[in-house]
Amino acid sequence: MKATLIFHKRQEAYGGIVEMVIWRLPRTDPDRPHGLKYRLYFGRDGQRLVGYDNERGKGDHRHYESHEEPYHFVSLERLIRDFLDDVTRIGG
Repeated sequence: MKATLIFHKRQEAYGGIVEMVIWRLPRTDPDRPHGLKYRLYFGRDGQRLVGYDNERGKGDHRHYESHEEPYHFVSLERLIRDFLDDVTRIGG
């Protein structure tokens, strides 16, 4: 069984692109115990300024400018709010 797309939104904001893509996985795994796979991106001029994702081998993590750090996943709603807060902070 494949992952199911549950949310996809792409729009222009702050002179760049904001894109959020979220899938529900058929089963959990150690890198994604919440059963979600996601990619949240804000970039401008071909450069990522903010990103949240959970690729295999890294688990939940956040990119903010040139820094990468673990991200503590609480809920989908909190993930989106944290991401949009960062986009507003860096983009505004």
